[in-house]
Amino acid sequence: MSRFSPVRLLSSLGFGLRCQLADLGYAALLMRRLLALSGPALKRFGLVRDQIFFLGNYSLAIITVSGLFVGFVLGLQGYYTLQRYGSSEALGLLVALSLVRELGPVVTALLFAGRAGTALTAEIGLMKAGEQLSAMEMMAVDPVRRILAPRFWGGIIAMPLLAAVFSAVGIIGGWVVGVVMIGVDAGSFWSQMQSGVDVWRDVGNGIVKSFVFGVTVTFVALHQGFEAQPTPEGVSRATTRSVVVASLAVLGLDFLMTAWMFSL
Repeated sequence: MSRFSPVRLLSSLGFGLRCQLADLGYAALLMRRLLALSGPALKRFGLVRDQIFFLGNYSLAIITVSGLFVGFVLGLQGYYTLQRYGSSEALGLLVALSLVRELGPVVTALLFAGRAGTALTAEIGLMKAGEQLSAMEMMAVDPVRRILAPRFWGGIIAMPLLAAVFSAVGIIGGWVVGVVMIGVDAGSFWSQMQSGVDVWRDVGNGIVKSFVFGVTVTFVALHQGFEAQPTPEGVSRATTRSVVVASLAVLGLDFLMTAWMFSL
């Protein structure tokens, strides 16, 4: 039975910290390369367009269904909460603000990370395991420029579009529950929403959040796939790690951006 050694403990902690710092350094270098290759990637917009379709198609069904049921729940819970204070006419405003400010960007990013993000990580990881990326380098083709950069911008562009779909479907779900099923006045539902939702402050903040989440989730998925061990176990671990890291990053960034936006 080995004895406890403070020196061994400090050595293990130092090694783990050094590995984490090295990973952050590799991630920063990869981000710099992706940003530097933004111009060439956008010039070949056909590749980016294909990735927008691929990533959006992967996530559209689950985001649409989730948005509808989130709208149902918001309409139901919001009605019974507002009814206590005699403000059930403000149900439309409550549903719209909850979706465009917070739930739309955040839930879309979490679903995107679990659906399209894992697909990106697995795709890049399998290409690395099959030595396709190494073969491209042997043919003087930069895999970051040809493979990663179009997917990076495809995810960034797809995220705000998916968040808009989520919010729109959620508002329709809130209308179905509040107006059609419960009987809230339709004119009050839409007029309160129209007068209370500010395009720049509310909708604009949601767009900024979805853009930042798109950068974060897509980059985490690509980085985890690009740095995955070229084995089936390595790709599996990278895919799981991609979801965990991206989800935690989205929640942390949401708190920081919400605090910053409301302080302006």
